[in-house]
Amino acid sequence: MSTFSEEIVRRKLSDEVFDRLRRMITSGELGPGDAMPSERELMERFRVGRPAIREAMQALANMGLLTISQGERAKVRQLTARSLIHQVDAAAQIMLSTSPDSLAHLREARRFFERGMVREAALHAGEADVARLRANLARQRQCLSDAASFIDYDTRFHIDIAAISKNPIFEAVSEAMLGWLRKYHTDLLLWLGQEHLTLAEHEEIIGRIAAHDAEGAERAMVKHLDRTNAPAPRAA
Repeated sequence: MSTFSEEIVRRKLSDEVFDRLRRMITSGELGPGDAMPSERELMERFRVGRPAIREAMQALANMGLLTISQGERAKVRQLTARSLIHQVDAAAQIMLSTSPDSLAHLREARRFFERGMVREAALHAGEADVARLRANLARQRQCLSDAASFIDYDTRFHIDIAAISKNPIFEAVSEAMLGWLRKYHTDLLLWLGQEHLTLAEHEEIIGRIAAHDAEGAERAMVKHLDRTNAPAPRAA
């Protein structure tokens, strides 16, 4: 007969409170926009002290389930693909700043992702989608002397392509990846003379999307991304 030890570990009170508060949200007892009960009400309901309540509430806020504002009751957040994915922003920035391999992996993932997104856009884009891309390009063309705005419109261009899918997860992933890359992407966009090439490549991609040419759109996007990811040319 085998014997083994299976220790029962006492959980922190705040962990128990966290589980109960989370069930209040996931069960529908509290919905998006609803205010949480006051700290005093929760203390009486669960028979715990204020520190356990506050620690559990902060953990829920860190997960993106609650919004905590000074002087107001915490409120249940409306969860979206964007809010969930952006919960990892801080961790992603730390990873990218401390690991060169992670940056290379992110660029590779973005290349794979955008190939699929631009094909999807070419297959399903309507006139309004193409018009939105062309309007964005026109505004970007007016920002050649404004680096920050130029990059804003560059980022918007790629997010708008993902948005054509009508899948909010794709759009949120695109927005997150581009945000993580942005601090590293600036130098790639603004080599002397390369801004005009970026605009020309964007115009070619839009043309392929408008023509519903999925293969051509993918080739144009790959050419664009490979060029922007290449090492910067040395000055003569």
